[in-house]
Amino acid sequence: LAQPVTPELLVSPSSQDGDLGSECPEDRGNWTGRLDFLLSCIGYCVGLGNVWRFPYRAYTNGGGAFLVPYFIMLAICGIPIFFMELSLGQFSSLGPLAVWKISPLFKGVGMGTILIVSLVAIYYNMIIAYVLFYLFASLTSDLPWQHCGNWWNTDLCLDHHIIKMGNTTFPVNITNTVSPSEEYWSRYVLHIQGSSGIGDPGRIRWNLCLCLLLSWTIVYLCILKGVKSSGKVVYFTATFPYLILVMLLIRGVTLEGAWKGIRFYLTPQFDHLLSSKVWIEAALQIFYSLGVGFGGLLTFASYNTFHQNIYRDTFIVTLGNAITSILAGFAIFSVLGYMSQELGVPVNQVAKAGPGLAFVVYPQAMTMLPLSPFWSFLFFFMLLNLGLDSQFAFMETIVTAVTDEFPYYLRPKKASFSAVICIALFLMGLILTTEGGMYWLVLLDDYSAGFGLMVVVITTCLVVTRVYGIKRFCRDVHMMLGFKPGPYFRACWMVLSPATMMALLVYNIIKYQPSEYGSYRFPAWAEILGILMGVLSCLMIPVGMVVAVLQEEGTLWERVQQASRPAMDWGPSLEENRTGMYVASLAGSQSPKPLMVHMRKYGGITSYENTAIEVDREMEEEEESMM
Repeated sequence: LAQPVTPELLVSPSSQDGDLGSECPEDRGNWTGRLDFLLSCIGYCVGLGNVWRFPYRAYTNGGGAFLVPYFIMLAICGIPIFFMELSLGQFSSLGPLAVWKISPLFKGVGMGTILIVSLVAIYYNMIIAYVLFYLFASLTSDLPWQHCGNWWNTDLCLDHHIIKMGNTTFPVNITNTVSPSEEYWSRYVLHIQGSSGIGDPGRIRWNLCLCLLLSWTIVYLCILKGVKSSGKVVYFTATFPYLILVMLLIRGVTLEGAWKGIRFYLTPQFDHLLSSKVWIEAALQIFYSLGVGFGGLLTFASYNTFHQNIYRDTFIVTLGNAITSILAGFAIFSVLGYMSQELGVPVNQVAKAGPGLAFVVYPQAMTMLPLSPFWSFLFFFMLLNLGLDSQFAFMETIVTAVTDEFPYYLRPKKASFSAVICIALFLMGLILTTEGGMYWLVLLDDYSAGFGLMVVVITTCLVVTRVYGIKRFCRDVHMMLGFKPGPYFRACWMVLSPATMMALLVYNIIKYQPSEYGSYRFPAWAEILGILMGVLSCLMIPVGMVVAVLQEEGTLWERVQQASRPAMDWGPSLEENRTGMYVASLAGSQSPKPLMVHMRKYGGITSYENTAIEVDREMEEEEESMM
C-alpha cells in the first residue's frame, strides 16, 4: 500500500527530517524512564530536612504541638504550590529564570529564587561535609564518641556504658553531665571552644575543609552526569534510606525509656500554638522539606514529557514526605526518651537544641547497637544519600536556570560552567569550616530562606493567578493533563495560600525573635547581616521590574502592560503540543495546526487531542463573548 503523503504545511519544524520527533526537548535532555522523575522528586524532598531539620523544629517548638501547624500548612500551602511549580515547569520546559516568560515584568522573582538557593546550597553542603566526617570516623573498631577519657572530653562527660554495667558503687551526680557524643560533636568536630562568637571565627578546621571539598567534588560529578544518569541513581538513593530508617526506629522503640520521648513527641502542647515562631517554623519546614519555592521542583518538571501525570505525583511525594518526617521523628524521640532516663532530666533538656541534634543523638544511638561501627557507617551513608539528592537538585536548579537564559553560549560548556559555580560556592563556604563556623551556619539557616522565601512564593502565586490569570493557568493545565484543577486548588491558589503566607510574613516581622545557638546570643551586626540576606532576595523583584520596563517602548504604563504580558514564545516547548493561542507562536513555525501533527503521529485523535479541541472551543467562545 502506498504511504499517504502529508502536505509540507502540516509538518512541524521538529519533523522535517522525516520523523515527527520526540515529545521531549532534545537540547535540554529529559528523563529516560517513567519513575525517574517521581523518584528524583522523592529524593529531593526526602532529604536531610526530614532527619535533621524536622526533629529539630519539633523538638524546639513543643514536640507534638508542631504537627498541628505542620499539617495545616501542608494542606494550605505545601500541596497547592507544589502542584503549581510542577505545572509551570512541565508546561514550559524552562528553568526558574526563563519560566518568567509567563510575565517578564516579574523575572526578578526568578533571580530572588536563585539567590536563595545559592545561599542554602552553601551551608547545606557543609552539613554533608559533617556527614562525611562522621562517615570516615565510623571506619574504626571502636567509635571515638563512645567513651569519655579523650583529650576533647571534660570533667562533665559521663560514660553511660559504665553506669549500665553496674559500676555505681559510688554516688554519681548526673544532673550536670554531658554525653560523649555531644562533646565529640561540639569540642572535637566543631572545636567551638576555639571561638568566642560569630565575630571570632578562629582557625580553619582542615579536616572539615577537606570534607567540604570532597562533598563539592561529589556534587560536581553528579551534575556532570545530568538527569539521564542521575534519574537511575535515585532508584537506590531514594529507597535505601527507608530501610535503614525503619531498622533504626525498631531499635529505638525497644530501648528502655523510649516511651518518654514518644509521649513528648505525640502530646500536643497547645500553648506553643500561640507563638508566631511555631507557625513560621511549620511553614518554613514545609518549604524546606518539599522544596517549595526553591525552583528544584520546577527544574525537575521541566525535563518531563508534556503529558506526565504530575497531579498524581504531587500527592505521592507530598504525603510520602510527611510520613517520612513523622517516622524520622519517632526514631529521634525514642532515643531522646532513652537518654533522658539515663541522664535523669526531662526530655526537653536532653540535648542541646540546634542543627547538631542528629549528630549528637543518632551517634549516641549507634553506640547502643551491636557492631556499632557498622551501623554508624550505614546510618551516615544513608544521610549522605539523602543530602546529595537534595544538593544535586539545588545545583541543577542554578545551572539550569542560567543555561536556559544563555542556551547557545552555556549549554555546550555546561561542565565548565558547573565547575565555576561549585568552586565559587565552595570558597564562600570556607567560613563554615572554621571553629566558629556553626554560628555562621545558624545565621544562614535562619535568614537565607526566611521571609525572603515567603515573598518569592507569595509573588509567584499572585502573578500566576492575578496577572497571568487563574482561568488561563487552569486552561494550560487542562491542555497538559486532560482535566482542570478542582475547587480545592483554585481556592488555595487564589486566596488561601497567599493570604496565609502574607499573614505569617506580617506576624513574623511583628513578633521578630533574634537568632541564638544554645546560650549564645548573636550581636546586632550579625542580625542586621542576616536581615539583609533576606531583603536582598526580595529586592531582586523590583530590580527585575525596572530592567523589564526599560526594555519596552511607549509610555510608562504602556511599558508596564507590555512587560506583564506573556512573551511571544511562551507556551509548550514543542510545536506539536501547542494549540489555541500558542499555535504558530514559535520562531520559524510553519504549522498552523499542530493538532494535525498529532493526528499523523498517533493515527487518529487521542484523548489529549480531544482536550485540545475543547480548549480551542472554550477560547473561541470567550473571544466571541468579549466582542
